[in-house]
Amino acid sequence: MDKKSKKFLEEYLNNSSPTGFESSGQKIWLDYIRPYIDSYFTDTYGSVVGVINPEAEYKVVIEAHADEISWFVNYITEEGYIYVTRNGGSDHQIAPSKRVNIYTEKGVVKGVFGWPAIHVRNKENEEKPSMKNIFVDVGCQSKAEVEELGVHVGCVMTFDDELMELNKNFLVGRALDNRMGGFMIAEVARRLKEEKKELPFGLYVVNAVQEEVGLRGAEMIAERIKPNVAIVTDVCHETSSPMYNKIESGLQKAGKGPVLTYGPAVQNNLLKMVIDVANDNKIPFQRAAASRATGTDTDAFAYSNDGVASALISLPLKYMHTTVETAHKDDIENVIKLMYHFLLKLQDGHDFRYIK
Repeated sequence: MDKKSKKFLEEYLNNSSPTGFESSGQKIWLDYIRPYIDSYFTDTYGSVVGVINPEAEYKVVIEAHADEISWFVNYITEEGYIYVTRNGGSDHQIAPSKRVNIYTEKGVVKGVFGWPAIHVRNKENEEKPSMKNIFVDVGCQSKAEVEELGVHVGCVMTFDDELMELNKNFLVGRALDNRMGGFMIAEVARRLKEEKKELPFGLYVVNAVQEEVGLRGAEMIAERIKPNVAIVTDVCHETSSPMYNKIESGLQKAGKGPVLTYGPAVQNNLLKMVIDVANDNKIPFQRAAASRATGTDTDAFAYSNDGVASALISLPLKYMHTTVETAHKDDIENVIKLMYHFLLKLQDGHDFRYIK
């Protein structure tokens, strides 16, 4: 990671891009990859696609999703307190004492998730945080005062946390799920350009919106591109840390490489090629199994159009959907390398069908 890419990563990760409101982050991402692509296009809901060799008939996608979990203002009390509803898989248990940014037409309004002090809580029957009792305080004493700040029902808010390093090996912050994926696919495009690699097919570098609410952006953009191949990158649970059940979730450990998933949506011939690329280039990797669906944009691409050969390369992530999502730098680099070397191996027109 050179100074330019590190600066991009910090700006991109620290920016807020809630589901349905991703445009500011998408502009940052597009500005970064613009020198490394031939053209780009966007869709109505904000997915952005950088294209290399746009005239080529054979189309290959590398994809990540751009959105992050967040909250909506749902109800404002007469006393000026704000109750919320989820936008994606936001975690009510981590909310108390967190700082938030509320996005309004008048600008960002700061707030906090309040919580009663330990002194006054019932030790025998302590009430736990839930969607019924967590609330935001913006320093107002009436509903009218809140509304004067520009806050209204439907305003979106994110936790106020920024990227940091742990012990030089880990990157920590909110929204590594999955803007770290956006960073990684952008780095693939950069390396292809800077190392003067010519691809024999069209490459579509896709940063899709609205994954956190049902893979919606990927569904839309897959229908538009109609790709032949899709390599999706997302995060998966790092399960070596405490409180994970490895029998249920498998073992995926930070620093041990990208995780390659087996499952119905993953095309086995494509997966085998990805594994061969990893072995040929001495890139460490781990394996995981998905029951039924992967839960990622892989599913949307795989089952789009007439069926698209799709595979999933995951980044092991500690503490998913918190403000301290944690990823190992080596894993980030090896995801980039694996996608990069896969693209160099893939031939124009490769047919991944099982029966020909």
